[in-house]
Amino acid sequence: MLSVRINVPPGNHHTEKSMVEMASQTDLAYEVFISDPIPTSVTDPLPNGELFSWSPMSTTLIYGEKNAVLVDPPLTIEQTRRVGDWVEQSGKHLEHIYITHGHGDHWFGSGPLVERFPGTVVLASEDSIRLMRKQGSAEFRKEQVDNLFPGQVPPSPVLARPVPPQGILLEGNVLRSVEVGHSDTDDTTVLHVPSIGLVVAGDVVYNGVHVYLSESADGGRAEWLQALDAVERLAPRHVVCGHKNKALPDSPATIEETRQYIRDADRLLKETTSQIEFFNAMCSLHPERLNPAVVWLTATALMDAQS
Repeated sequence: MLSVRINVPPGNHHTEKSMVEMASQTDLAYEVFISDPIPTSVTDPLPNGELFSWSPMSTTLIYGEKNAVLVDPPLTIEQTRRVGDWVEQSGKHLEHIYITHGHGDHWFGSGPLVERFPGTVVLASEDSIRLMRKQGSAEFRKEQVDNLFPGQVPPSPVLARPVPPQGILLEGNVLRSVEVGHSDTDDTTVLHVPSIGLVVAGDVVYNGVHVYLSESADGGRAEWLQALDAVERLAPRHVVCGHKNKALPDSPATIEETRQYIRDADRLLKETTSQIEFFNAMCSLHPERLNPAVVWLTATALMDAQS
């Protein structure tokens, strides 16, 4: 029989722990580090007057008595240094880094972490590795990453190798890479830890942050809804989202909240007639979500430019 105990330390919304007592396996726990929003080089304000920033990013440490697996390193040199300090302070031996999908803000920090923790093996799905090679290329770096964050992002060699068919073994517990298809980009995955009812969802599920829909044309939103169904079928008790408001818990309710957000956007993309109208409507429907810059990205990517 499983006995679950969740403890959120008072005054610290960066951390959530889930501990499970099991007779035949080492107890596992997880903690979440939130890299706070950072500014970009974009100087044009959003329609509401705010400046463009990058959403908060989650990095998850799953650990047993001695060893750990880190999921989705952050983007910049400074963010990665802080995550490295956090891992070191845990006292655990970092065995693996797992990357849920190929967007660079969820893996560019893997290189410095491997240097800092020698012997750490980086894992991802084969499809994710293909996208990582594109996002880590000199051309993409020049056009996108280094324009937005000049001098802030470390070199991006793709160190990941495919996840073994049996999954990742952590002190007697199997961590499963689950391919769910298109969500905020193609070929995304989640990491399922059945022994503690945990799903580290990457960017398949969002928690209190506006949802990046810019790559959801041509049926992508319908496919994303199917990906959410796949996560829901895992029956998780805890869902860590790749972009989350650090004040919010890792609740499975975020699956339905993300589903509703996508449905709202799908409807408004049909009903509104301009980018600004769509932006204002989505921000009014979801005023509690962080980073409206993501809504503007959606509007400019998916609607014809209109004044």
